[in-house]
Amino acid sequence: MPQSLKDKVVLITGASSGFGADAARLFAKEGSIVVLAARRVDRLTALAEEIRADGGQAFVVPLDVAELSQIDEAVQTVLDNFGQIDILFNNAGFGRLDWLERLDPVADIETQIAVNLTGLIQLTRLVLPSMMNRRAGTIINMSSVAGWIAPPLYSIYAATKHGVRGFTDALRREVAPFGIKVCGIYPGGATTEFGHHTGSAPSKSVFKAAAFLNVTSEFVARRTVGLARHPRRTLILPWWYAPVIWFERAFPGLVDWFLEVTFVKRFHKPDHGE
Repeated sequence: MPQSLKDKVVLITGASSGFGADAARLFAKEGSIVVLAARRVDRLTALAEEIRADGGQAFVVPLDVAELSQIDEAVQTVLDNFGQIDILFNNAGFGRLDWLERLDPVADIETQIAVNLTGLIQLTRLVLPSMMNRRAGTIINMSSVAGWIAPPLYSIYAATKHGVRGFTDALRREVAPFGIKVCGIYPGGATTEFGHHTGSAPSKSVFKAAAFLNVTSEFVARRTVGLARHPRRTLILPWWYAPVIWFERAFPGLVDWFLEVTFVKRFHKPDHGE
């Protein structure tokens, strides 16, 4: 039986653009109370005004998920104002995609892990007790197809998204007796700002070449809202990535060889003199 989203308090991280912003608009149209969380407060404010002008309810909470003190403050603010969080959409994330030796140890590695994985875990940890006390709630974690398949250039990003998948599966089993649903979303390429901020020429070339495979941000957002209404453990988007994932798991050696011959040997050159 589908869950009603009317008057549900929905906390969305990474709500300033892409999947988060589009999901916020759609949740608001369903009658949910959307709490918009991200670093770019100016964008959140504009989005909240847009939602309110359309008759919805939206509230802004500044949040950098890489900062534990901000996570604690944000969760407490939401609970103080609304008494509960019915749906947590862990959407915040970014990617720095390059050969490992070229990644900055802090900006590209530590921060990426903090935002994509550690922050998601810490936020969920703080939201969970109120859901457990009410024996109700839905947690939706945004991972990626890179949480199943780890291509070249994606070493850190794929590590974080594999981590999100493992965390999602373990948590779902931990909290099932409390009536809490934990779902994972695994999209492939989409028309968001992600590809513009990856930081390397090889990754931008990959995104440009694969652009014809992209789905829209609104498509992913609609499926996210649908997942909140009909929770399920795993949602891979679009559907045809599921057999691709199966193939990679069934024939990993063949996939390794193909990527080495067609991509890595052509583009991965040592930085001489460094």
